[in-house]
Amino acid sequence: MSEPDLSVSSMPNAREAVRALRPSQIREVANAGFGVADVLPFWFGESDRVTPAFIRDAASAALQAGATFYTHNLGIAPLRAALADYVGELHGATLPDHIAVTSAGVNALMLAAQLVVGAGDRVVAVTPLWPNLVEIPKILGAHVETVSLDYGEQGWQLDLARLFAALTPDTKMLLINSPNNPTGWVMSREQQRAVLAHCRRHGIWIVADEVYERLYYPDASIESEGAAPARTAPSFLDLASRDERVICVNSFSKAWLMTGWRLGWIVAPTRLMDDLGKLVEYNTSCAPSFVQQAGIAAVQQGERFTQDLVRDLKASRDHLVRALSAVPGVDVKAPHGAMYLFFSMTGASRSVELCKALVREVGLGIAPGSAFGPEGEGFLRWCYACDVARLDAGVERLKRFLARHAAL
Repeated sequence: MSEPDLSVSSMPNAREAVRALRPSQIREVANAGFGVADVLPFWFGESDRVTPAFIRDAASAALQAGATFYTHNLGIAPLRAALADYVGELHGATLPDHIAVTSAGVNALMLAAQLVVGAGDRVVAVTPLWPNLVEIPKILGAHVETVSLDYGEQGWQLDLARLFAALTPDTKMLLINSPNNPTGWVMSREQQRAVLAHCRRHGIWIVADEVYERLYYPDASIESEGAAPARTAPSFLDLASRDERVICVNSFSKAWLMTGWRLGWIVAPTRLMDDLGKLVEYNTSCAPSFVQQAGIAAVQQGERFTQDLVRDLKASRDHLVRALSAVPGVDVKAPHGAMYLFFSMTGASRSVELCKALVREVGLGIAPGSAFGPEGEGFLRWCYACDVARLDAGVERLKRFLARHAAL
């Protein structure tokens, strides 16, 4: 028997498109915290509170009742109906036939991309952006071009002219996340209307990641006459018919604190649903039955909880903005949505190294801006979904770090 060829060129590897994906720099910083005592973690996008009891109880009851079997690829009928009612109340009439249940919001994003994007297609994404959205089309062989938000006195803003210049007729899909992770930027109704008209003219699919739509703190620069109620951010669903080239992705993770449950949904044209069902089958088959039962409880019983959560998040946002604004070298603006502050700070031009030093030296865990693309370098992301005492402790650690390095 001949000896195997162990040269580098013959070694087993994943395909090049997968090898070229950027690893998560948030995870890189978090991994640097393993073994460090008493780290305050603000790096991940989740609350420090557990899922509310009425949702956990619904899952427990479903398990006790034996909800452990496969379901329809697109989700159980009661959950699709509940979601249609929920979406309809917020954004206008929606039928269950426009709803697909997915195994998490990120699974919904992958499914949406698989529906409309293939090798060689051109995709445009508005950044800075959670890296999953930028990397998912690349897995499918697509080319992704980014259009960055601008940062100034009013916080993060979108230059529509620059976006339209990128949205050429050969563009297959536009990715927009609003409210945005990491910046908290919220797209205005007028901007959505203009983008929708442009994409209609050129036959461009819009995939809107609206996972943070309920975590919304509006002001006059975003709201306008006829805008959606303040309890939800402006949505493409308010403007587009349900059967045009618009796919909206959502999740149970943020509005009901269900990050670990991995449950999401898609609102899409009915013509896509049969093919979407095939993709679900070849990805996950279906979301777990008992988790879907918990989802019904969330959308049918959770409105008061969500409104209280948003009130608490706004208070935490305002508290952290005030605290960081008093720190020399920090430039921070209050965002209108999501659960993060994306702020600049002296020394953040190499944000990964800075964040690792913060973990190592003072036990402060925040996310590097470069994790959200080169446009984010020079910034740091701080998740404020926790009580203010915890935020204050984190700010004190940041001050201690800055004072230590100012003395060097």
